[in-house]
Amino acid sequence: MAYGENDPLSIFKNIYSTILLIFSVICIHGLIFTKQTGLSENQPIIALVLLWVGIFWLSMIEGGQASHVGLAPIDEELFKDSHPTTYKITHFCNKGDNLDRYLLGRQFGVIFVVFCINLSGGPIADADLWGLPGWVQQIFFGTGFAMILFTCMVGQLNTQVNASICMIDFINNYISLFTFWCCMVVEFVGIVHSSYAIQLAIGQMAGKPIQSREPPKEGFTLLFFWARVIFSFALLGFSLVVTIAALLDGKTTMWEGVPVVVSLILFFGLMSVVGMLEGMQIAFFYVAKLSESERGSSSWANRTCNLLYNKRNGLNLPGFMIGRQLCVVSCFFIVARVTTQDIAEGETN
Repeated sequence: MAYGENDPLSIFKNIYSTILLIFSVICIHGLIFTKQTGLSENQPIIALVLLWVGIFWLSMIEGGQASHVGLAPIDEELFKDSHPTTYKITHFCNKGDNLDRYLLGRQFGVIFVVFCINLSGGPIADADLWGLPGWVQQIFFGTGFAMILFTCMVGQLNTQVNASICMIDFINNYISLFTFWCCMVVEFVGIVHSSYAIQLAIGQMAGKPIQSREPPKEGFTLLFFWARVIFSFALLGFSLVVTIAALLDGKTTMWEGVPVVVSLILFFGLMSVVGMLEGMQIAFFYVAKLSESERGSSSWANRTCNLLYNKRNGLNLPGFMIGRQLCVVSCFFIVARVTTQDIAEGETN
């Protein structure tokens, strides 16, 4: 058995992690059926259904990314007959800049689904369940720890870890095909097209212009692209103005007593951390299928690759995915707390 799977410390971590997960799942369902979550106050059954649909779809989105990025350097003809659905997806995904388009749509999808899950299962203020001690309720409900554990372990980590090892098998189904096209549609609409402009600007500033794998855009295609970029920047600007104004007016769900300056620092700081971790994940999945000679000559990059892929019989890549995902989801839930508007009935916006 591989190192790290059966030593006493790992066994202990597996046991207490499982206990925490079971406790969190029971508490979340208890909150839903006692109508103490955002959506269950009116319709607990709808909240329950939306929670599990969201968790299932989130797991497909997260596992799909590992497969799409990891299979990008691989010739899809190798599995055309053995995995026909995977071939359909990768054959289109690997054309031109389609992988970038998928990743943009996928990121919006993840955030949207996570917010829906939080709305369905996240506890309302002052939730009180089964007479549990106050410190337990503060840790699991007040900080959102129960939702973080549930979302991470059930909706993200299990499929990410499995997909990082079984990339071809994971997306060989029509649910993955449907999820892929949903992400492509989101990108096509243009909600997140401002990311392309930022990407081009950073490439120019770094002296490494972005190289497209498609012919240069011209005519209507070029006009349509920049129209969506402008539309995306307009949405982004409006959202930032509304969010910052709500923070300054104290009309968000941020914890009481936290200064506005700290809230703003948390917002921009945590979003930067999420962006860095998302970029690292994509890079690690892509490089996983490259030979050592194809990984370049950078000493830091080679040390990182050696640590990820060669130590502990390859368990460090799944290990990174676990730690990264906990950090990302924690950031998401804190950012949600910072930015969600909380306007009492009768107050002005």
